[in-house]
Amino acid sequence: MRIASVNVNGIRAAYRRGMGEWLETRRPDVLLLQEIRATDEILEDHLGHEWTTAHGACEIKGRAGVAVASRRPATAVRVGLGNGIPEPPHDSGRWVEMDLDQPDRDRPLTAVSVYLHSGTATKPETMERKYAHLDKVTARLSELAEQAAAGERDVVVGGDINVVHRPPDIKNWKGNHNKNSGVLDAEIAYLERWFGELGWVDLGRRLAGDIDGPYTWWSWRGKAFDNDSGWRIDYQLATPELADRATSAAVDRAPSYDRRFSDHAPVVVDFDL
Repeated sequence: MRIASVNVNGIRAAYRRGMGEWLETRRPDVLLLQEIRATDEILEDHLGHEWTTAHGACEIKGRAGVAVASRRPATAVRVGLGNGIPEPPHDSGRWVEMDLDQPDRDRPLTAVSVYLHSGTATKPETMERKYAHLDKVTARLSELAEQAAAGERDVVVGGDINVVHRPPDIKNWKGNHNKNSGVLDAEIAYLERWFGELGWVDLGRRLAGDIDGPYTWWSWRGKAFDNDSGWRIDYQLATPELADRATSAAVDRAPSYDRRFSDHAPVVVDFDL
């Protein structure tokens, strides 16, 4: 099974820039999308009818939006982290889950697409929203990890986390650490808990090894892309048993600036399922 995750930075713009060609070449079985910024109808029109889709749209027009799309039928879908209570509009369009049958397993594969707040270090109100959302994400990750440990499901979570983990995950650690959002110790502490106490596996790092990057996001401005001055903020996380079945991971960095369909590159993981 091939699972691809990508922040498309607007599904319509991404398709105009060539996302459809990338999708046809890579042929993922499951697709995790972030920042769709469109309606259900627009998403389905772009992807086509071969996909089963679960879309969590944002209540704020033109913002956020996440989806899971699968080439096999879904058995269940869950949108958001409100547990039946309406979420604030700024938290909508940031979490969606889809359960898929695994023919050789007695448990479903739960695929999750997530898009965390970016926040701005100099604007405390944006960081408060980010930390509040991170608390809800952490609570759900804890539940999913417990269910996986009990043999109830396998889980992969993919998306734009908007936090780097360690110095190899950003080109300029010293210039950004504890100065800019995404590189603050208070944010990184959440990832430390996910990868430590909760047992989630960072597939990109496990399969790439101890190297710089590979980065997944570069600013549109300046020469960031040409100089590979990027950030690794897009992840695929898996529960331990599923992680052991991951065979390869790649970041599909465009060959040149003018051939990018987003400011993020897709993260593609193959599993022996």
